[in-house]
Amino acid sequence: MSIKDIMESMDYGPAPEAATDAKAWLAARGHALGHYIDGAFTGAETAAIEVENPATGEILARIPAAGEAEIEAAVAAARAAFPAWSQLPGFERARYLYAIARGLQKRERFFSVLETLDNGKAIRETRTADVPLAIRHFYHHAGWAAVLGEEFPGHEPLGVCGQVIPWNFPMLMLAWKIAPALAAGNTVVLKPADLTPLTAVAFAEMLEEIGLPRGVVNIVHGGAETGALLVRHPGVAKVAFTGSTAVGREIRRATAGSGKSLTLELGGKSPFVVCADADLDAAVEGVVEGVWFNQGEVCCAGSRLLLQEGIAERFLSKLRARMEKIRVGDPLDKSTDMGAIVSARQKARIEELLAGAAREGYRLEQAACPLPAAGHFVAPGFFADTEPAATVAQVEIFGPIAVTTTFRTVDEAVALANNTPYGLAASVWSENINAATELAARLRAGVVWINASNLFDAGAPFGGMKESGFGREGAREGLGAYLRPRTPQGPEALAAAVDFTAHTGTGGSLPGLIDRTMKNYIGGAQARPDGGASYVVRGPKGETLGLAPVSGRKDIRNAVEAALKAKGWAANAHGRAQVLFFLAENIAARAEDLSAALVQGGAGRSEAAAEVRRLVERVFFYAGMADKDDGRIHATKPRHLTLSVKEPLGVVGVLAPDEAPLLSLMSLILPLIATGNRVVAVPSPAQALLAQPLTQIFDTSDLPGGVVNLVTGDRDLLARTLAEHDAVDGLWYHGSAEGAAEVEALSAGNLKQVWTNGGRALDWSADAVACGRSWLDRATQIKTIWVPYGA
Repeated sequence: MSIKDIMESMDYGPAPEAATDAKAWLAARGHALGHYIDGAFTGAETAAIEVENPATGEILARIPAAGEAEIEAAVAAARAAFPAWSQLPGFERARYLYAIARGLQKRERFFSVLETLDNGKAIRETRTADVPLAIRHFYHHAGWAAVLGEEFPGHEPLGVCGQVIPWNFPMLMLAWKIAPALAAGNTVVLKPADLTPLTAVAFAEMLEEIGLPRGVVNIVHGGAETGALLVRHPGVAKVAFTGSTAVGREIRRATAGSGKSLTLELGGKSPFVVCADADLDAAVEGVVEGVWFNQGEVCCAGSRLLLQEGIAERFLSKLRARMEKIRVGDPLDKSTDMGAIVSARQKARIEELLAGAAREGYRLEQAACPLPAAGHFVAPGFFADTEPAATVAQVEIFGPIAVTTTFRTVDEAVALANNTPYGLAASVWSENINAATELAARLRAGVVWINASNLFDAGAPFGGMKESGFGREGAREGLGAYLRPRTPQGPEALAAAVDFTAHTGTGGSLPGLIDRTMKNYIGGAQARPDGGASYVVRGPKGETLGLAPVSGRKDIRNAVEAALKAKGWAANAHGRAQVLFFLAENIAARAEDLSAALVQGGAGRSEAAAEVRRLVERVFFYAGMADKDDGRIHATKPRHLTLSVKEPLGVVGVLAPDEAPLLSLMSLILPLIATGNRVVAVPSPAQALLAQPLTQIFDTSDLPGGVVNLVTGDRDLLARTLAEHDAVDGLWYHGSAEGAAEVEALSAGNLKQVWTNGGRALDWSADAVACGRSWLDRATQIKTIWVPYGA
């Protein structure tokens, strides 16, 4: 084609990127790559898993699958390296991270080409996004390593981190996981996806070159079985996983009761909301970046297009025209927009979902672009008018296909956007900043982009809500997931024996009292238990103190419904502070009554008075923090305010221990309500009568009904119900080790955030252990909002 022809057609000519160096690298290793364990490569001689170039079908290399012996060796190497690495001065760890960043920069082209060969994504994406962002993460975390002692005083690393990453962003996910782990002083065993292991091996070779101490980073290959061996290994202190929600659930169950720290970054079905006043041309380009970037193989792809009715047809007309210009083909061609789907299996899954949509009556529009004869390619497309209940509108397609639905009002847009179990990301398009920020505030998603899509930076927290997982990666919040407060471990928690047999006789109170039969406290009112039964609460000598409800599933359901109705509590931090100060005032006024109740339950007089005094102090602390525990603005890309906004988890179940029954119950409730959550709390079964004066104090302290609900009964039975309840967003459990393991496993249903005592008792009087900012952090989740500003 002549220059004249090109100028007339305005078509791109071929601009291939040479793969010579990458293929020479593979050939030099005999196309067989091994594990990297304790500073040495091993196992290449048993390599049997084929690694394919998705664009051509060519077998690039083979890798081995790690079994129990290899996982054991890798974890042992990481454990042996941990003491020396964790005790290095932050400056020394920073030097290694800086060397990694510089090493990647020097090999940027090589890693970009190798990633493209391995994954099938376009070279323009690996060279402008994946590898530069990976470098940015190592630079960013070199800085965190250098300032760790100053910024995270009183914290320590966790130990060995087992990390499992997906195939859609192999190099970037490696950086997201390894950089913060090393900066915090942990050691690592990482398993890349068996479809895309090549850049991980090249990265390991680079670690040897910079002299990283052996055992600090170990890389093992294999499929799901290898990943399961790694996350279950008792020597692993933290598991970090990015992948599907289904696998995330299995990992939650597998780690239940193990004491392992866990972060999950899972699937999504993200809304892409286009308002009537949006810049439609810009929004169309947003779809290109938000849906068709990386062949749609992006967990946060904005694949649900929600279009305001007045502009829907114009927008779709522009989108059709733009879609026809997408170039699908050779990923190594710098003129290619979209490369290959990662595997034949993934392509078949996409095609099956599209066929299912056709059977449901939905029409797919796809670009008419020619597709290469070899390789796994899917043309970009969208369904022009889908109902919210359509399978393709609910299921993550993980391909270059969008679905569209229209809306009329902002309220309807919010309802449609939040009508999904996922909550990873969202994109909002409007020239009205008030409308855009209102939508951003109301969407239940971990990341919201305004007039943009798929913006990432090491200085911006990334992660999901709901069934998109929990925990954050990047920035201060991501680093904090690899640290823990340096506090002593308490003794084993011993539960008091309680007989929950329904009381059928008379004499349910102390002599001289007419009756003392407590009720539950639900929605700001006294409520009889659904079953109508009560059990006897006894004193230290076995004497009858009164009756408390034997609550069940329906009582929990009623309490959760009351809590859901009280969502306005989250709106006003100053208002929450005022109520908490008033609560402290009323607790102080009822101090003698509360002390007497504690004495009746077996506490000494001075011990009881000290517990009430400490409670008043703790209420004051959380009242003071209610309007001060705020977010931050992160330094990321130019002309963007990247906001980290702290949001409440929602409805949280609280299971209180038997020790320090008043102080422990309120120490669990206070940080949650101070940050805007609503609570369904189960007091110590042995000391349930303490709830009675508390409800009276709540009633006189202007606490809105439903913010705190108290339900008494068998702690572990009620904990199971709360753990299984899909409308409960979090669970704080303090009971036995067995109970903690059970609620962690049961929480996998909706992947609620669970915090347990692991069967250990706390010193509830110690502020360093039972109070403070770390408790507020546990009570909140981060929403990252990218707000553009300037020209």
